[in-house]
Amino acid sequence: MQWTDRIRQVKIILVVAAVVLAVASLLVSHFLVRDLSKEERNRMEIWAQALHALNAADETTDLTLVLNVIEGNNTIPVIVLSSEGTVDDYRNIDDTTRLTAYARSMQQAGDTIRVDSQLVCYDESIMLKRLSAWPYVQLGIVLIFVVVAIFALLSSKRAEQNKVWVGLSKETAHQLGTPVSSLMAWVEMLKEQYPNDDLLPEMDKDVRRLQLIAERFSKIGSLPEPVEASMNDVLAHVVDYMDRRTSSQVQMIRYLPDHEVVVRMNASLFEWVIENLCKNAVDAMEGKGTITLTLMEEAHHVVIEVQDTGKGIRKKDLKSVFTPGFTTKKRGWGLGLSLARRIVEEYHKGRIFVKHSEVGRGTTFRIELPRA
Repeated sequence: MQWTDRIRQVKIILVVAAVVLAVASLLVSHFLVRDLSKEERNRMEIWAQALHALNAADETTDLTLVLNVIEGNNTIPVIVLSSEGTVDDYRNIDDTTRLTAYARSMQQAGDTIRVDSQLVCYDESIMLKRLSAWPYVQLGIVLIFVVVAIFALLSSKRAEQNKVWVGLSKETAHQLGTPVSSLMAWVEMLKEQYPNDDLLPEMDKDVRRLQLIAERFSKIGSLPEPVEASMNDVLAHVVDYMDRRTSSQVQMIRYLPDHEVVVRMNASLFEWVIENLCKNAVDAMEGKGTITLTLMEEAHHVVIEVQDTGKGIRKKDLKSVFTPGFTTKKRGWGLGLSLARRIVEEYHKGRIFVKHSEVGRGTTFRIELPRA
């Protein structure tokens, strides 16, 4: 929880910093653009006065300074229109095919100066336009930086969580190994001494179940080699296991195709996924209700749906059900669904998600696996 809070705080700080930088950049750029726009307006007024002086000049007038002013404008686009609206002159414009339309847009923007019978129309210089666009480019760069930084933080968080869960799983398997081996030896000794005891077969099943659980935990964090196996058998084993360990008030219903559905998978780990969904369903139904397992084949996927008649999941919790540590139970670590997603998505290249959930009506989990 502390790590999650720290990530949230860092994200907030990054977003606030990005907003502050963006606002500051926009303000500074706005003032610079405003000042440069005023300066260009002043330059064009001087240019218009020089044009007036040129129009009023006679043979005795010294036009050196006037021509220097007129020729000195190498950045600001200018179009000089006659009283009839035709183009008398233009400067710093590459596309000369649309001079009239360009002049009209300048007039609509209000960038004009009247000189005698002529109208001087001008536009912002390329430098001023670039400066106007720069804050938006800078804003995009800042946003990209923030997105990359948040993505890196979330990736780091997931990597750290994965290490914790993998380490915890392997340590659990290691701790279970010795007592399970000892129990198996004791069961074998009891079989020799009491071969007709009716309880020993059940004890043997429970011990072997512990061995299977330890084996599953040991495989978390590694990449077990998938092999072709029957999904029908996997679901049948889960139903058999749940029937023997839940009350008679929990009804297990399965809808399976008549033929075998073969999938490349690690059957032991995948049984764990279905068992986990069924156990969560039993908890959600508080030990009374119906669990329906459905196996289907689609064009590119094998689909397993686990539906219960429990209390359902609130909409605000739907995005968090697979998050490590999330649980609605008073007791529990919130690892079951997180490990289930890891097994389905990373080990079997499939998908697991909540297909539908309604509070008070139940939940349906859907698993999609590639067809063999």
